[in-house]
Amino acid sequence: MIVAGNIVDIHKRVIFPGEIEIADGIIRRISRTSGKYDEYIIPGFVDSHVHIESSMLIPSEFARIAVTHGTVATVSDPHEIANVLGIDGIRYMIKNGKKTPFKFCFGASSCVPATSFETAGAVIDAEGIRELFEKDGLSYLSEMMNYPGVLFEDPEVMKKIGIAKDLGRPVDGHAPGLRGGDAKKYVSAGISTDHECFTLDEALEKVSFGMKILIREGSAAKNFEALHPLISMHPGMVMFCSDDKHPNDLVEGHLDKIVARAVAHGYDLFDVLRCASANTVSHYGLNVGLLRENDPADFAIVEDLSSFKVKQTFIDGTKVSENGLSKIGRVTEPAVNKFSLKRKSPEDFRIEARGNSEVRVIEAHDGQLITSELHLKPVISNGFLVSDTVNDILKIAVTERYGNGKPSVGFIKNFGLKRGAIASCVAHDSHNIIAVGVSDEDICRAVNALADSKGGICCVDGNEISVLPLPVAGIMTNEDGYVTAQKYTELDRKAKSLGSALNAPFMTLSFMALLVIPQLKLSDKGLFDGKSFRFVDLQL
Repeated sequence: MIVAGNIVDIHKRVIFPGEIEIADGIIRRISRTSGKYDEYIIPGFVDSHVHIESSMLIPSEFARIAVTHGTVATVSDPHEIANVLGIDGIRYMIKNGKKTPFKFCFGASSCVPATSFETAGAVIDAEGIRELFEKDGLSYLSEMMNYPGVLFEDPEVMKKIGIAKDLGRPVDGHAPGLRGGDAKKYVSAGISTDHECFTLDEALEKVSFGMKILIREGSAAKNFEALHPLISMHPGMVMFCSDDKHPNDLVEGHLDKIVARAVAHGYDLFDVLRCASANTVSHYGLNVGLLRENDPADFAIVEDLSSFKVKQTFIDGTKVSENGLSKIGRVTEPAVNKFSLKRKSPEDFRIEARGNSEVRVIEAHDGQLITSELHLKPVISNGFLVSDTVNDILKIAVTERYGNGKPSVGFIKNFGLKRGAIASCVAHDSHNIIAVGVSDEDICRAVNALADSKGGICCVDGNEISVLPLPVAGIMTNEDGYVTAQKYTELDRKAKSLGSALNAPFMTLSFMALLVIPQLKLSDKGLFDGKSFRFVDLQL
């Protein structure tokens, strides 16, 4: 097979008209021609860090959509399903991913559970990490979120890192806001990347310590505007990633959008494409082609070098998408789950007031995973703390799904709901049910709807309860990805009709229980300060 076009050689930093000869999935020859072509051939995009589960799709469905945007591979941390089902969950992802031509590079999840301050469905210890490397052939140690464990040299944490280093596997990082000597010690432990930088100064300091920085543009967390100067300052130390991408956003775009945005900012085309492919391939040692002779034939043909509208995508020489339509077939995969939760009553979400004191309130920030801590005066009704829709101080609850635990309840600002409630079983990283609403009754209805469906996301508006069931571990569906995207779009619209002005209310909600991202978060065990790494009282 021969493919012709304007070839973008990111290694020699030239563009020339040429032909690519492909046999047995390998590029056998690249030759210059005198032809005139309208389209450009570029290396396929590689997402350097993504949780496939956040798309709410199983890997085969994620792949069907991603290839339409020129993506040929992902570096994927399966710790969402691992926190529900352990090693069996990771193997579910590997097995399903192998049923498509897409190149999934799964990592061994380092933090299952993410912390000891929440209830998860499984535990993966250091020997489990070794098993994933040696038996399952996983390629890297996924994000080490327990940075306090690294700084204080927790034996189990250090053993996991040591196993990865002994076996020559890269170790991914996760250290939002970590600076100075602490950041240097974290990097010196052997941790090579971070996708959680939210200021340029933080990123530059970590680069100076030898860490590679992933510029993230996901559905909730968006750091491109803060970090894009790194593309020209340190082009060899930067990769692009999405981290968490909801299905409707994935249908609209993937790394193609980040690449177009970077070029529009005036950055060098070849540097940008390195960040979108070659740097990731090199760092993780991926078997992904980069438009060289004897490479796998993994590439995309784009309409131009400004919009990067993808015309065709090839993986191992096979055309997997054309003109926005995926050529990857649907895979039938059974659902697996772990869910034990009895229906709750509104009384389970009550908070008895202690005097007239202020309360700690989680302040959510649109487009960020970090939160702030506010001290505000609550509304008290009949001796109980209640939501305050006038000042946008709403109740938030996390209900443990694995053993029928009592809900943990707090307050949050910036969700903006004026009526009803929203809830999700996608609640990083333990995936208990998280809900926010204007009343105990609405929150209870939302939680019970997800208890009945054994996982999913839902919106409550009066007597109308809308649910998107997620039968795979309570966080994914094995249904068609495009249909799921449409259903999610409708639920997102309904959540916003309740008053939320957040860009992605369900995605933002899903991170409000992620204790390893400062500052104030809520687990099923209580209100948690991510800076001091301890529980704190709700009422001051």
